Amino acid sequence: MPEQLIFAMEVFLNGLMAGVLYALVALGFVLIFKASGIFNFAQGVMALFAALTLVGIMNGQVPFAHIINATFGTDLHYFGWTVPGLLAILLTMGMMVLLAWCVQRFVFRHLVGQEPIILFMATIGLAYFLEGVGDLMWGSDIKTLDVGLPQGINETIDEVTFGWFGYGFFIDNLDLVATLVAAILVTGLVLFAQYTKQGRAMRAVADDHQAALSVGVSLNFIWILVWSLAGFVALVAGIMWGAKSGVQFSLSLIALKALPVLMLGGFTSIPGAIVGGLIIGVGEKLFEFALGPALGGATENWFAYVLALIFLVFRPQGLFGEKIIERV
Repeated sequence: MPEQLIFAMEVFLNGLMAGVLYALVALGFVLIFKASGIFNFAQGVMALFAALTLVGIMNGQVPFAHIINATFGTDLHYFGWTVPGLLAILLTMGMMVLLAWCVQRFVFRHLVGQEPIILFMATIGLAYFLEGVGDLMWGSDIKTLDVGLPQGINETIDEVTFGWFGYGFFIDNLDLVATLVAAILVTGLVLFAQYTKQGRAMRAVADDHQAALSVGVSLNFIWILVWSLAGFVALVAGIMWGAKSGVQFSLSLIALKALPVLMLGGFTSIPGAIVGGLIIGVGEKLFEFALGPALGGATENWFAYVLALIFLVFRPQGLFGEKIIERV
């Protein structure tokens, strides 16, 4: 088998793994947009905030330590204990549920019926607010996140592919775990939406707010539920990205890579977020491999957006999105 084809196969597999991580972030956008029509620009910052909170709880860090020390002249930074990873994840999930309640109670409850652009601007403000609060609570230094996920090259795949092709593929164990987690997460969300009372109520709210209210569905409860689910997805994405590249404030920029994923998959489709993520992940890796050297490299920075632009021209609703027809 030609050497270049073998290298392309390895790039393809790594692209699939990267696409899964993009899709995890895009899922949070889809959940909120599908149920409330709000494009949540703060989803990337929610992943950052969740990862910062998880690391802070695990390390026993004192929240707002810099403010406390500056105000009272103390020198407190840590409580002196560490929290096991699983317990810390549960506590962080509780924090994300509390965040969802606060967002609904103090922000979007007062914006019901407003134009979509106003709601979108509110999420931009929420993004910068959460980024500032995260900085004040846990500090801006780069943090290492270790919840026990396997990392490094998968020896089994390396040995098998070496036996087949005479060249071992480098596939990260963390990427394999992310793929498995994403598959379980998507399956769970689809089953939840289709077969539970709350899931059916969520779909009813997505179809028609007024009709859902008329049959006794609580919009406040559904929106808190949706933001909590988006917070859970953000926590999972924050764990995967944080474990892969460290918990730093550039983590919030992963939301930008989720935008072309949504344009391809559709803003209202959970499976579309996964398919769009895989297309972007594989496409940008193969494009860089095939044409990157001839174009000066760094094509991964712009390939996804060019592909999304093409989709917007020929299929604005994406592969799985709903085509909206307005009659006047």
